[in-house]
Amino acid sequence: MMRLLYFLFFTIFTFAQQTAKVNFTECHAIVTPDYNLRKVAGKVVYHFKVLQPTDTIRIDAKDMNFTEVKINNKPVNFKNNKKELLLFEGFRKGNNSVTFNYTAFPKQTMYFTGQGETAQIWTQGQGKYTSHWMPSFDDVNEKVVFNLQVNSPNNFIAIANGVLQKSMPLDQQFKSWFYEMQKPMSSYLLALVIGDFRNKVIASKSGLPLQFFIQPKDTAKFDATYRHSKRIFDYLEKEIGFKYPWQVYKQIPVEDFLYAGMENTSCTIFAQDYMVDDIGFNDRNYVNVNAHELAHQWFGDVVTATSGKHHWLQEGFATYYALLAEREVFGEDYFYHQLYRTSLQLRNAAKTDTIPVLNEKASSLSFYQKGAWALHTIREAIGPKLFQKAVKSYLKKYRFKNVETDDFLAEIKKAAPTFDTQKFKKNWLEDYHFQTEEVNVLLRKSPFMQQLFEIQQLRKKTVAENKSKFLEVLQSDVFYPIKTEIIYQLKDVPFAEKSELLTLALQTNDIKVRQAVAEFVGEMPLSFQSAYETLLGDASYDTREIVFMTLWKAFPENQAKYLEKAKHWIGGNDKSLRIMYLTFALLSADNQNNESLYAELVAYTAPTFESSVRQNAITNALSINPKDSAVLKNLVNATVHHKWQFSKFGRDKIRQLLKKEGYADLFQSMLPSLSESEAVQLQKLLSEKS
Repeated sequence: MMRLLYFLFFTIFTFAQQTAKVNFTECHAIVTPDYNLRKVAGKVVYHFKVLQPTDTIRIDAKDMNFTEVKINNKPVNFKNNKKELLLFEGFRKGNNSVTFNYTAFPKQTMYFTGQGETAQIWTQGQGKYTSHWMPSFDDVNEKVVFNLQVNSPNNFIAIANGVLQKSMPLDQQFKSWFYEMQKPMSSYLLALVIGDFRNKVIASKSGLPLQFFIQPKDTAKFDATYRHSKRIFDYLEKEIGFKYPWQVYKQIPVEDFLYAGMENTSCTIFAQDYMVDDIGFNDRNYVNVNAHELAHQWFGDVVTATSGKHHWLQEGFATYYALLAEREVFGEDYFYHQLYRTSLQLRNAAKTDTIPVLNEKASSLSFYQKGAWALHTIREAIGPKLFQKAVKSYLKKYRFKNVETDDFLAEIKKAAPTFDTQKFKKNWLEDYHFQTEEVNVLLRKSPFMQQLFEIQQLRKKTVAENKSKFLEVLQSDVFYPIKTEIIYQLKDVPFAEKSELLTLALQTNDIKVRQAVAEFVGEMPLSFQSAYETLLGDASYDTREIVFMTLWKAFPENQAKYLEKAKHWIGGNDKSLRIMYLTFALLSADNQNNESLYAELVAYTAPTFESSVRQNAITNALSINPKDSAVLKNLVNATVHHKWQFSKFGRDKIRQLLKKEGYADLFQSMLPSLSESEAVQLQKLLSEKS
C-alpha cells in the first residue's frame, strides 16, 4: 500500500512539476485509425514553451511505438517506457516544437464497433485516458489547443473537436477531415468518431451552429431524439450568462457507448440507446443527458477541476443546470419531483456512504446529485440573479483554466457577502450527512410537493376513508406523480374496492398514470380485461411489455390474440418487444413458424447487434434451447466485449452454466473455433470450475 501511495504521489508530483516548468500550447495531429487491424497511426506536432530549466519532458503514451522524433526540426534521442515518451535533449528555454510519428493498438479509449456498413470508431477519454490512442497529457491541468486531421474510409465521415475547415480525398480509399480549435482544453476531452452519419445544422438564438448527427437507419427518429435541443441550448446560454465558449456544438450517437454521454469539447458523444421515436420518447429520452453534456461545455471544458477532489464542480454543476433546463422544458412540478427523487436516494445513501462530496473517492451519486442539491441551496439562499452573477464571474475569471472549490465559493462570497460559504462548505461538501431538514423546507416551497406529501400521508388510512379525496385528485389536472401515488396505494387492495378508481385512472389518458395501473393492478378479474387490454395500444413500449405479460398469464385462452397484437412490435433500440414476441411465440403451442422465429432470435445474439439487444436475446434463446452451440459461442464472445456490464453478464452466465451437467465439455469443445481473446477468457472460466 505504501508503494502504491508513493507511486501516486510521485506521478501527481511529476505532472505538477512539469506544468510549472513546461507549457504545451498547441497540437497539430494527423490521425489514421485502422478498423480491420484495430490500430491507430499518426503524425504529431506539439508546440511548447520551456518556462524553467528541466531535465526531461514527458508526454503520456500508452503502449506506443515512435519514429522520426524531432525537436525544433532536428532528430533527437528519446526514451519510450511504454507509458510515456521521454524527451531529454534538443529543447531550450522559450518556444519549441516536437514532431514524431506513432502507432498503437489501443486496448481502451478508442473503440472499434459494429461490422460492415454499421462499423464505427469512437473514443472515450475521461476515466480511460486519451494517451491510449493519442500521445497527450493525462494531467487535466495541461490544456492544449488541439487541431486534428482525421483520415477515414471514403464511405464514412470523421467528426472531431472544433470546426471542420475542409475535407478532401486522400487517395482512392481514404478521405481527410481537417478540424480546428481556437481555445485550449484538457486532453481527456479530445475525441473523434468515424462512421456512416447524416447531419442537420440549425442556428442557436445567438447564431452558433448546432450540428446533430444520426445514422441513416435512424432518420425517422431524428425529431424525437433531438426534441427541445435548440431550446435547451438557448436557455442554458441565457441562464448561465456566459456566452457558449466554443465555435460549434455537435452531438453524435454511437453504438455500445460506455456511458450515457460524454462532453468532449464542442463534440458530445452519446449512447445510441437515446435514439428514440415518438413512443420511445415517453419511456426514455435524451433531454436530460442532452442538457447535462451541454452544461459541461462550460463546467468541465472551460473551467476544469484541478483534481478528483473537486469533481463536483463539473458533475454537480452539469446535473443542476440540466435540471434547470428540464424545468424550462417540462415545468416547475417536474423540476421539484426530480429534486425530491434524488433527495430520497441521497438520504438512503447517507446511511452507509460516509465519504463526503469533497473527496476524490466520493460516489457518483454524491458528485452528481448531492453536488446539484448543494448548488440549489445556494441559488435559493442568495437568489437567481446573484447566483448567476457569481457563476458568470467565476467562468470569466477562470476560463480555460483549472479550478478548486474555494475559487467558486470566493465568487459566491463576492456576489453575496452575507452568505456563509464556510458553513455551506462544511455542511454540504465536507459532511457526508444529508441535510434533510434544509431540503424539506426547500421542497415545500412547491405547492405540488405539498400536495404529494399530503397524499402520501393517506397511506395510513383505509381506501374507504380516502376514496372521495382520491376521486377528486384523479379527476384534477395535477402533475402525474400525485396520481401514480394513489395507484400505488391501491396495489394490495381487493379489486372490488378499487375498481372505480382504476377505471378513472385509465380515463385520464395520461401515459404515466395508465402505466401505473398496468404495473400495480394486482388481481385481474374478467370484468377488467377489456379495459386493461386498451393499454396494449399505449404510446409506451414499457407499458406494452408489462401489459402483454400480465395478460398472457391471466388469460391463457387469449394468448393467440395477444401474439397477433404484438406481431409487428419492435420496441426501443434494445428490440425488447420484438425479442419478447419471438420468445412467447416460440413457447406457444399454436405457432407454426418456429424455425424462422428461432433463427431470428438467435441472430440477435450475434456481435452484429448492440449489447443491449444481445443480452436479452441470449437469455431468452437459452431458456428455449439451453445448449444451442451458436448462442453459447456468442455468449463466450460477450466476455470480451468492451462494455464491462455485458462482459460481466457473459462471464456470470457461463459460470452459472458450468455448474450444470454437460456444459464443461460443451464449452471445452468450442475452444479451437474461438478467437485468441475469447479462448483466453473461456479457459479462465473453465479453470475456475476445475
